Amino acid sequence: MRSYNQFCAVAKSLDVVGERWTLLIVRELLLRGPSRYTDLRNGLPGIATNLLADRLQELEKAGVVAREDAPPPIATTLFSLTNRGRELASVVRELGRWGLPLMGIQNPNDVFESHWLTLPVSLFLQDRDPEADPVTIELDTGDESVFLRVGGGDIEVLYRYHGEVAATVTGEPPRVLELLSGNTSISQARRHGVRIKGSAAALTRVLPARHGVPTVRQ
Repeated sequence: MRSYNQFCAVAKSLDVVGERWTLLIVRELLLRGPSRYTDLRNGLPGIATNLLADRLQELEKAGVVAREDAPPPIATTLFSLTNRGRELASVVRELGRWGLPLMGIQNPNDVFESHWLTLPVSLFLQDRDPEADPVTIELDTGDESVFLRVGGGDIEVLYRYHGEVAATVTGEPPRVLELLSGNTSISQARRHGVRIKGSAAALTRVLPARHGVPTVRQ
């Protein structure tokens, strides 16, 4: 691990997490929780296998990541963030917020994983009617859907769900992100190709408050 050799807290932090891929490994562990090596590799398209192993080893040495042998039926090594590692959650969140204006165009080589929607969901959405019955909203950006379980003032992101959904939002990642972040209205999103089916109330319940109550066709 290279060092900036500067007696500055920012430089010392970057000595630990400033290498290429390191904060994205932290992102995956924040989103997924304890993960197998293959889970991390699948969530980091483009990373070389040996580089992932090196970065995990460096993060372990720095006290950011811990590994443990999970019992059956998993029976494999799991990587997780330590308490020290989880302190990086606010750093990752603010990088996500700062980077949102860069997300207007998805380049042809840009890979998108649906579970990355968890970050903008946590940044911008909230349950604005906690007294209402729980509902589930599906976000479909082209691969595996992400589901938002809304109720009691909380929003839980589910990567698997087999029940009924109150509303489904389908579209390309940049357009869905614009909607979730409040940078476009529902009517504008629909004009940009986002397809919305189901309950208008369920959707507006979680979107940023500047949205009015639109008409959503079944």
